[in-house]
Amino acid sequence: MSQPKKKLSNEEGRSGLIVAHYGVAVEVRFADGSSCQVRVKRQSGHVVGDNVLIRGEVLYRQPRRTEMSRRDVRGKIRLVAANLDVLGIVVCCSPPPPRHYLDRALVAARAAGIDPFLVVNKADLPATAALVDSLQAVYGALMPIFPVSASSATGLDALRHFLAQGHRAVFVGTSGVGKSSLLNALVPGIDLLIGDLSQDTGLGRHTTTVSTLHSLASGGELVDTPGFRDFGLVDISEQELAHFFPGFEEIQQTPCRFRNCLHRNEPGCLVRIGLQTGKIPAERYDSYLYILDNLQGDDPGWR
Repeated sequence: MSQPKKKLSNEEGRSGLIVAHYGVAVEVRFADGSSCQVRVKRQSGHVVGDNVLIRGEVLYRQPRRTEMSRRDVRGKIRLVAANLDVLGIVVCCSPPPPRHYLDRALVAARAAGIDPFLVVNKADLPATAALVDSLQAVYGALMPIFPVSASSATGLDALRHFLAQGHRAVFVGTSGVGKSSLLNALVPGIDLLIGDLSQDTGLGRHTTTVSTLHSLASGGELVDTPGFRDFGLVDISEQELAHFFPGFEEIQQTPCRFRNCLHRNEPGCLVRIGLQTGKIPAERYDSYLYILDNLQGDDPGWR
């Protein structure tokens, strides 16, 4: 049962964590389990996961360890959550992952300093086994992979154990992969946890939030970000792409001849050499070029 919400006096100053954002107010949870709501401007910049100090009715944001941002279809950069340490990329066999979606998500996570992990939902479907095998072959050495079924609870214990290692995670996935079902399986009654704002604030009832943070019974935390499906890479230059790209890890240790090498046709390019010698599969290189071409293009919806 959640702890009662309380109203802070103007003299108090307390440190807390933003666990919900209602657009015009945020909910802050304190170490003792109590919480309160504080009015904020819609463009205040506060997000779920922010550590804050409250004095009176003013929030003072503490420095962030990590930030997870995305670029929406209009090209606008939106901050999703703060102080995450892992990013769960949810995929399934039907519908299959969009072309290069996994690589974009991996690049975004690595660039943000957040460790990615892969959740393959709908493990009860026959086609899932082949998908898991193919993903293990490409990404198995780069991040944990969890085959699960949100509907039958298959594999959820292993995922819970992983999250319980003190992780604060967010799930991302395209429409139809079962992200909501997965959240409901890990946080029973999650829909019921988005409730009333305190009547003390006079803000009334809000039925939707930008995002919410939930503590798991077995340990760890999950951030729910409604509408967070696709990735648009944010603040990643063409030169930085290869540093974060999955499958190019060797060049992080030994750089190419030219610092600004884009790994197309430059002399002394270790990626091209790796491609020619078979160390880098052609499929990996083709995916890199696809993302590079779009980074250099003028399509803000993709980026």
